[in-house]
Amino acid sequence: MDKLPTIRIGLVSISDRASSGVYLDEGLPALRSWLERAVSNPVEFVERLIPDEQAVIEDSLRALADQEGCALILTTGGTGPAPRDVTPEATLAVADRVMPGFGEQMRQVSLYYVPTAILSRQVGVIRGTSLILNLPGRPKAIQETLEGVKNAEGQVVVHGIFASVPYCIELMGGPYIETRAEVITAFRPKKK
Repeated sequence: MDKLPTIRIGLVSISDRASSGVYLDEGLPALRSWLERAVSNPVEFVERLIPDEQAVIEDSLRALADQEGCALILTTGGTGPAPRDVTPEATLAVADRVMPGFGEQMRQVSLYYVPTAILSRQVGVIRGTSLILNLPGRPKAIQETLEGVKNAEGQVVVHGIFASVPYCIELMGGPYIETRAEVITAFRPKKK
């Protein structure tokens, strides 16, 4: 491939307190930083910092997918069992199709680190030509979920979800995404 296409990626941090200025949001910087290290393509980020309100989350996801044309939308926060954690409900409400493997794999990665990963309700869905994934709220957990678990030698023990994201977006008719192998290797089946 000569020149890699520019990718539009939506980033949504969902937090009542951060969106009202009670504390500094860490989700958006963590997502942006990891993607800048992992993705070789030029990236245009479209960011939102919003409260834990289902209607606001739904509106934001619709706008990023339908008006902003983001091939990938990553959310952080609001996926636990607390009453205000409504990110999965909002994500499912705007979905055309559910991609259950993403949520399953995120929990598998997180369970390697903490037993409370079973409390996470993260989901992955497709809306139109956008892949929407709910990530954890903590920056360390965001990186672990995206990259996976590596042993002391740096070999992957449990695959992170981002290894499958470029091929998924390609299958959906989206742009070709190339990753930097020192961060994560995008998996694509070998051509016959």
